[in-house]
Amino acid sequence: MAEKRALFERRSSVSLPTLLPYNTLQTHNMKKKNSVCKDLDYSQVVKEVQDDIRQLREKINHGDGGSINIKDLENALAKTEEGLQMKTEQVINHYNNKVQTLPTALSTRFDPGMVAMEQTWDLKTKARSEMKRVQGQQYLAREKLRQPQPPGSLLPKRQQVQVSGPSPGQQTKHMLTLRAVLNPMHGQNRQSLNDNFGIQLPLIPQRVENKRRVKLIQKDNSGVVIKVTSNIPRPIIGTTVEPLAVLPRANRTDPQIAPPPISEDDARKGILSLLERGLIPPAAELTLDPSPVRHKTAPLHDPTVKTKPTAQPEMSHTLAGVKLDISSTTKKAEIDDNVTKIPIVPPHPLSAHSTETRTPSAKTRATSASMPQIKTPATLKTYDLPLQPMPPPTTPASGDIKHLTHRFAIQNGKIRDTSAEFLSFKQHYCLTWGSIVSMIKHLEKMTQEFSVPIAFINGDKLADLSLEFELERAPSVDDLLTVIVNREDVEVLMNRPGRRYKGPNGKNVAATRIQSSWRMYRDRSEYLEYRKKKWAAGVIAISWIMNIKMSQVKQKLKQSREDQLEAFRRRAKKFAMSWDRIKQSKRVIIHVSSLGLSQNIRDTIHEFGIRQNTQMARICDIRDPNVDVIFISPVPLSEETLQYYSKLLGLKAAIDSGNVEDQCVMSERYRIITPDAIKSFPTHRMCLSTLLKYSPRTIKRIKHLIKGREAYMVSGVPHNDDLAVADELDVPILSPEPEVAHLYSTKSGCKRIFASANVDLPPSEYDVYSLGQLHECLAQLVTENLMVKRWLFKLDDEFDGRGIAFCDVTEHLQCYSWALKESRRYGEKWSKKWAQEAAYIKIHAEIADVLHANAKPVHTNIYASWDTFLEAFLSQGGVIEACPPSESITTLTVDMMIEPNGKYNIVSCGDQIHAETPFSCWGVSVPQSSVEPDVLNVACRKIAEACKTRGILGYFSVDFVTFIDPKTMEQRLWALDLSLHYSDSLAMFQLMSYVSNGVLDPVKHVLNVPTNKQEKRQRRRRLAGQEEEQEPNTSRFGVMSTRLLHTNLAVVHYSVFFQMCRAHGIGYDIKEKQGTVFTLIDSFNRERLGMITIGDNLQGALATFARNMSVIHQEISAPNMQGETNFKSAIEDVEGILGTTIENADEPDEETNDQS
Repeated sequence: MAEKRALFERRSSVSLPTLLPYNTLQTHNMKKKNSVCKDLDYSQVVKEVQDDIRQLREKINHGDGGSINIKDLENALAKTEEGLQMKTEQVINHYNNKVQTLPTALSTRFDPGMVAMEQTWDLKTKARSEMKRVQGQQYLAREKLRQPQPPGSLLPKRQQVQVSGPSPGQQTKHMLTLRAVLNPMHGQNRQSLNDNFGIQLPLIPQRVENKRRVKLIQKDNSGVVIKVTSNIPRPIIGTTVEPLAVLPRANRTDPQIAPPPISEDDARKGILSLLERGLIPPAAELTLDPSPVRHKTAPLHDPTVKTKPTAQPEMSHTLAGVKLDISSTTKKAEIDDNVTKIPIVPPHPLSAHSTETRTPSAKTRATSASMPQIKTPATLKTYDLPLQPMPPPTTPASGDIKHLTHRFAIQNGKIRDTSAEFLSFKQHYCLTWGSIVSMIKHLEKMTQEFSVPIAFINGDKLADLSLEFELERAPSVDDLLTVIVNREDVEVLMNRPGRRYKGPNGKNVAATRIQSSWRMYRDRSEYLEYRKKKWAAGVIAISWIMNIKMSQVKQKLKQSREDQLEAFRRRAKKFAMSWDRIKQSKRVIIHVSSLGLSQNIRDTIHEFGIRQNTQMARICDIRDPNVDVIFISPVPLSEETLQYYSKLLGLKAAIDSGNVEDQCVMSERYRIITPDAIKSFPTHRMCLSTLLKYSPRTIKRIKHLIKGREAYMVSGVPHNDDLAVADELDVPILSPEPEVAHLYSTKSGCKRIFASANVDLPPSEYDVYSLGQLHECLAQLVTENLMVKRWLFKLDDEFDGRGIAFCDVTEHLQCYSWALKESRRYGEKWSKKWAQEAAYIKIHAEIADVLHANAKPVHTNIYASWDTFLEAFLSQGGVIEACPPSESITTLTVDMMIEPNGKYNIVSCGDQIHAETPFSCWGVSVPQSSVEPDVLNVACRKIAEACKTRGILGYFSVDFVTFIDPKTMEQRLWALDLSLHYSDSLAMFQLMSYVSNGVLDPVKHVLNVPTNKQEKRQRRRRLAGQEEEQEPNTSRFGVMSTRLLHTNLAVVHYSVFFQMCRAHGIGYDIKEKQGTVFTLIDSFNRERLGMITIGDNLQGALATFARNMSVIHQEISAPNMQGETNFKSAIEDVEGILGTTIENADEPDEETNDQS
């Protein structure tokens, strides 16, 4: 043990204390006391010697030394003084650097004879001295002699001491026996109990717990690394509470089931727990009886009391802003009682024995407590608390809780450092006073800057704030205000404008503020200007870059358009040269029923995709055995719709033979394809050509279908994307260039063609683009044609009669009767300009007001008023046109085709049926029967020649109007409109020709169907002598429309619809080639459809058409659900046409009877 002790002292350079026996301790203690006394005497002697030497040196310096060598004596004295000084410093350092330990607090409770150890450590020489103090002569037990030792100390050496009582071995044996009794289950204690007491415990096997062996690395005070292995039991994983009841699964799935009952255990968990677990429904209304919230009227204090100072003798920091309701009569008495009744803290029991070990702070507190206090009325009224001696230092766990607050005042920017409150505060927080002083300086600076007269500081909050900002940034003004008791008053002063500059250095601060504000304003202005310029430069740069890129893209698009147009012209030239061969050979026609209108028109068309799908009858081009059709559908088609068209087209063989059973499959000769981009652009209202352009897979499929075959494309309203699709497919287009088609499809463009064709036109003016021109042209037209009552205004770029407005001008002109008299007075000279000048001036003066008051658009859902229509009219131009001066007007449409080789012919012709407005075509009756064929053919031939000279080819339609002139009582034919695209009436005529095998005679305008072979055989079998039967009527008339609309059709499936039609006799007779055929347009909404009725005379076809619409309307409508439909207006117009045809049929009979 001694060797280990010496080794440890050499390594750590620290001397370990030794626990000595009682006699040794007593002797050592007495020696220590004597040494202290000797040290004290020695220091006094040293002081006297130094004084003598100093006196001797002074004498020598004054010349009293005689013959002594002064230099040697001075050297000797200096050396002696230096040696004594070193010894003196060693003694003083030895005396000042010793540390003594106090006896433990438990030593007074032991029996007499207890040994108390006192050790003194020399911090400079690292030596120790020990002293023992004996309180009795009796030796205590070994367990009571063990005292707390410094870390790393060793047990004292065993001394041969004669003591009374049991020996150490016996004490150890007794201790082991006691441990065995206390823990009999331990394996080592079982044998001890058996040996000492004869108790044999049963062997109970126990589960061996899995313990983890953890190696801990520790360091002792000397820096030696010690490895300790510790067994740590594994943690037990799992819940320590029982699961709570939750809502059963049946109640969670079906809320209508009654909730389960709530047990008492669940009820103890509280209402919130029951709600969270679902045992109480979330929507349940809960009422707590008694209510946990109780209402009580709050007492209101007099506002004047707020300004009065209140006496608060004792208040914690949490009640700084609370006003106590203390009666004014007892305030002073209570304050005096609180001052006199302050308890005096008793001294610690051991403080008398340890006065020599008190810290300097304790002495300071004692000194300040003994100082006399000067009580003033102000201090007595605020915080008059007498200072008491502080209790001895204790551990944080056993210390008293701080319950008193320290408050002091800062007046005029200076702290009252001599006040009792401040001294008490300083005494209490002496250990952390450095950081508190910094906070006080900040407070003084703030109060000086704002010239605060007085501020009361909460010392405890100040101490806490100093700890927070001790090593961090400086506190802000808001942080400093938190420690001020009268914060409201101080803030009121600080928030006053200019208060910051009332301090001692206020002028400099104000000047600095002014300078900084001006510099800030100047720099801010410069920065804003810089940022504005930078932003402008960025916008300019981005705009320039976007402009450059846009220009590049436009240039590329322009170049691409030019390349596509050049390729279109090249293919068109080649197509024209090989047309005769292609027309006689196998070919594929790609039908793209696209409406390439402008974007603003497409946006206003309701259900634009359905509107493009009205020409599904184009697939009937497979009537020619050399033609296969690829139809591009603008909307997805249902399986039911595809099956219908498959069965309809499969009737071709039955129609040829007249036998219903002779049906064939035609699905190999046509394909209905929907572009892929329809799903990608559901709301963009793109035309079909654009959608097909953005559908690469569809383009690839079409390429595969036409590979190695002659093919060409037939579009709808031409669009630039038609060229892109044709370029991708490398096929020609049977239509004019898009720009040419757009130019001559306008109202002004078609007037140019009609004028060059020298056909009759209504009185009109075109290319009107200004309001003045509008008034002048209209006044001139009215003056020249006083018999015309209604004038029409048509927009150039519109579709299907939507851009039309009308005005009955003559009815509202005040000078109209005078103008008629003038025209009669001049007679035939009225056509001269000089004769019309006076009337023109008067009409022109009134025309503006007449238009503004009486002009009306036809489609008010598109153009709500005349002003709206006029704005569109002047923006895109238009025409002014006369309405025929007759009450019986018939409009007819002629569909023509100019072949690529220059030949042209009439494909179909028919009279228009109007349902919604008299200016838009709703249906057509084929062939036309309103005009003499020769007159119509001449006009059509002239128009076709004019179109041919302008490079127009393909399909186009011409609208005419015929009426009886009231002056000459002759029939007039005016050319109204020209549409350079494939029309709906032409598509329906193709379907009529397909189901009837009819052929239109373009000269006589008669549709004939071939007779069946069976009828010819029956006529041959008739006997000679019998009269020949009349030849069967082979002429057919058809009434067709693609605009049937009824919202109630959406509730009826197509299968049910056809069953309903069959029940009412609505169908088609293949043998007679008469009846009704439908075209399905809308596959999903089923609100729109097309219909054709075919009969052997026009009256029968019209009557069948009207009857069919009436039956369908009655079957799908109810009195309370009429729906939105155009059936009624169409039936009225058909009945009017039917009456006119009957009258026209009766007139020839009357003439024949008159002649006879």
